[in-house]
Amino acid sequence: MSIRTVRATGRRGHHATTEVHTTVSAGIRHGLAWSTVSSMVLRLGTFSVGIFLARMFTPEQFGLYAVVLTVQTVMMTLADFGLSSDLIRSANHRAKAPTVATMAVLISAVLTGAMAAGSGWLAEVLGAPGTGPVLAVMSLTLLIAGIGVVPYATLQRTFRQKQVFVIAVADFVVGTVLLVALVLGGWGVMALAVSRVVAQLVAVILQFVLSGERPRYGFNRSLAKGVWLFGLPVAGANLLSWVLLGADKVLVSSLAGATVLGFYFLAFNISNWPMSVLGQVVRSVSLPAFSRVASGPKDRSLATALAPVWAVSVLVGSMLVFLAGPVIELVYGGRWLAAAPLLMVLAAFGALRTVLDLSTSYLLARGESGRVLRLQVAWMVVLLPLLVAGTLTGSGIGAAVGHVVSSIVLLALYARSLAVVGVDIAAVWAVFWPPLLAVIPAALATWLVTLAGPNPLVDLIGGGAAGTVVYGMVLYRWMRQRLSEARLLGEDEVLEEEPGTAVPTVRPVNVKTADPAVQHPATTSETTS
Repeated sequence: MSIRTVRATGRRGHHATTEVHTTVSAGIRHGLAWSTVSSMVLRLGTFSVGIFLARMFTPEQFGLYAVVLTVQTVMMTLADFGLSSDLIRSANHRAKAPTVATMAVLISAVLTGAMAAGSGWLAEVLGAPGTGPVLAVMSLTLLIAGIGVVPYATLQRTFRQKQVFVIAVADFVVGTVLLVALVLGGWGVMALAVSRVVAQLVAVILQFVLSGERPRYGFNRSLAKGVWLFGLPVAGANLLSWVLLGADKVLVSSLAGATVLGFYFLAFNISNWPMSVLGQVVRSVSLPAFSRVASGPKDRSLATALAPVWAVSVLVGSMLVFLAGPVIELVYGGRWLAAAPLLMVLAAFGALRTVLDLSTSYLLARGESGRVLRLQVAWMVVLLPLLVAGTLTGSGIGAAVGHVVSSIVLLALYARSLAVVGVDIAAVWAVFWPPLLAVIPAALATWLVTLAGPNPLVDLIGGGAAGTVVYGMVLYRWMRQRLSEARLLGEDEVLEEEPGTAVPTVRPVNVKTADPAVQHPATTSETTS
């Protein structure tokens, strides 16, 4: 990890090193490295668990599993209420922490009670009768997660992805072992709820231990107002986002039945591979990184970060389109091949989501939570009619097409909003098109290999390898230049840290020497209370 040493000059000209500290660029690289390892390992594990459940459950049971998991994900996002995002980007993290901790526990406790009390009604509305007790048990994860908001934010804002990786592995191992044991023991979908509660508890305990935070509660009215004003739009945007991402599943379940939902849910999960792997890696560092990188008119930082993210997303998404059948047949079995047409449509949506997610992180880092909420409302206005019409006319395929069309419209709306806050949109579009052009010969190479492939394994390995090689050859020089630019992002910015954590808080300032005509750069520790 690179470091930057700042020296101060005394009156006699002697130089003394005053501080050694890490640049934001080094923090980003360190965070990305560990986040990549974490995402690869955990996604492989989640992928394996998905295969196990798909083979253990019938399509109808898998559909019920999808409903429960969707509800829990939506509620978990709402329980955060934008509090962690505010702490991650805030310059006075330490001062806000007790107030945020109190707000997080109160909000999550209310949501836990509401979800538990309304679990039976919610299960009926979602077309999953009998899952009410499962939802009631799952509601406990909201309260536990609320307790861990502050230590989670501390780890994220300081790019300590190594510790985040350790926590995630512990969460996954505990949850998976218990889930498999309970499923084999005949617990059915209830196994998911019990395993998630236990794993969430383990994760929060480790968050406190590895972040160095201790439970600190209090309430500062003036600070709470700012947290509320930032967090309320974020909570609304998150709720709308997850409701919209879950609305298709609710509609498919209600209008087409749990069996069709099982196929749709499987295809949707696979289409999220670009977002799940790449999006998770970038999201872990994008918010703290953008909040520390200097902004101004015609800011190019978003374009710089977007180039490699979009390039990989296009490659993965296109491979899923042309290899949908082999992927599903080889991994999940021939009985799930009805999900292949769905995957071919949803793969485009999965790739576009990485762009939208990175753009959202940029807007939040700039304090534009209200703008993010308005964009989510616009998405709702566009998407819901498309989902209803698509599900009624084309079942799962119609819902998938609705997602793709709405995401293209949303992309245009994001471009307009980003231009308003100072992003160099011309630079963003400049990095958007080369990967789309490069994927054309790559897709052709993949298609030609699959024509001659004798079985799904050869199609998947041969077609995937051919497409990736051609794509890499076409895009090599462009990608190399974009990565060089990305490595310089935040090179001149100091990684600030709060007192009491691993790295001292330092910020470059100008201090006057005894000679008022001379100023020298130095550093000063910043203490916030």
